[in-house]
Amino acid sequence: MGWFWADATPAAPAVSKPLNHPQSGGDAAPPPGCPMHNKKTVDAFASAAPTAAAAPAPAPPASGCPVPHSNPSANAALSSCPVPHGSAPETTADNQQSFLSKLNPLNYMFHSISQERAPNQTHALPTSRDESSIPKGTGDGNWEYPSPQQMYNALLRKGYTDTDVTAVESMVAVHNFLNEGAWGEIVEWERRFGKGLLRGWEVSKRGEDNADIELRRLEAQEGGWEQPTLIRFQGRPKEMTPKAAILQMLGRVYPSKFGTEPPFDRHDWFVSRNVNGQQKEVRYVIDFYSGPPEPTGEPVFYLDVRPAVTPTAAVERLMRWGGDVWWKASGSEVREEKKNARS
Repeated sequence: MGWFWADATPAAPAVSKPLNHPQSGGDAAPPPGCPMHNKKTVDAFASAAPTAAAAPAPAPPASGCPVPHSNPSANAALSSCPVPHGSAPETTADNQQSFLSKLNPLNYMFHSISQERAPNQTHALPTSRDESSIPKGTGDGNWEYPSPQQMYNALLRKGYTDTDVTAVESMVAVHNFLNEGAWGEIVEWERRFGKGLLRGWEVSKRGEDNADIELRRLEAQEGGWEQPTLIRFQGRPKEMTPKAAILQMLGRVYPSKFGTEPPFDRHDWFVSRNVNGQQKEVRYVIDFYSGPPEPTGEPVFYLDVRPAVTPTAAVERLMRWGGDVWWKASGSEVREEKKNARS
């Protein structure tokens, strides 16, 4: 469900160099992994050496294979050449760094997603991009959603070659709708707890049904509220959150109450919160669930949006849940309804 944010020019990837054969001194022990110092190879060359003096074979070029393929008797003991020809270089830290350098650190996607029509694409897709309501942490406008053509190219790049090109526009619409809903949940959380735990309790102590009224009252007294911004985000669909894993376990024990499909996606969003004039980074975790479709056939989705577990976030969760439970269990909800009925 992530976005593909493109820079004007992609960053040039670093070039990794092949590893050279390690040099050893005259008395130093040879490297244990070198095939040319393998006992089987040395014995094969020794047994094939002629007894009479002969003209030495021309040395192979520096870039060539050191095994004398032109001498069949020298290679008789070898089932194959021990030197790998044409094999791909091993993955090294330099290679990994080269791959990571191609990714945008704000969303862990490639810097540039092509707007060009894909090979064998049978249906034309729009290339226009919609602007979201989510402000960037850099302060230069809002994040942009990918165009349908970018979405299709990204899916092909990830290996989803069987994607129905005629369904991509609908996929983008759902993608944008879910991300807007996730941001709305984050904004509501920031409005409640962005100015501290004490103010958060003032909003939460009268239950969830009255939270919006309390927020409006406090914001009117304070002269408004400051919009949070999204610094960066990361899609982690293959990493299940602890809460989602616990719900799956409970679903196997109590399927009638907790039975649900596992989330089809997971995001981590990093939000900038203004705390006493200082910007604080708060990580939010989002689980995306799909539910049974509507009778009309429309798909249904559920979002579980909450701050990642930290000491402060744990207190925020407890206040929000505990305030609602206490408001209902103590009879305050009934007393409030009777008071409103009399007035």
